[in-house]
Amino acid sequence: MDARLPAHIEVSALTRAVQAAGGFATIVQRGEKDAGVVLIVTMERGENARLWERMPQLDGSRKFMISKTQEPENPQQFNEYLGRRGRSDPDCWIVELDIDGAERFIDSALQ
Repeated sequence: MDARLPAHIEVSALTRAVQAAGGFATIVQRGEKDAGVVLIVTMERGENARLWERMPQLDGSRKFMISKTQEPENPQQFNEYLGRRGRSDPDCWIVELDIDGAERFIDSALQ
């Protein structure tokens, strides 16, 4: 049996936690309710965007890791990449978090 939370519950909990802490959280793309991949975009005051996604680890677990970082000299490239990811997997969820220290909300596995 898979112990993973359904995607919609995970996304809901994440957005509520960030909003309760005074940050901004929004769902950019809604994916498959139960099994959709969750991609998280973090930023601070609208800048320095980073894309987090679960990556397989040697021990078989899947931890959130940064897979893409916004380049300051070409911020549009990050947005284009995110758009392509969303179109290539319409079942994925894309969640945007704008709060200082957003990584603390992503996954307890980061600690």
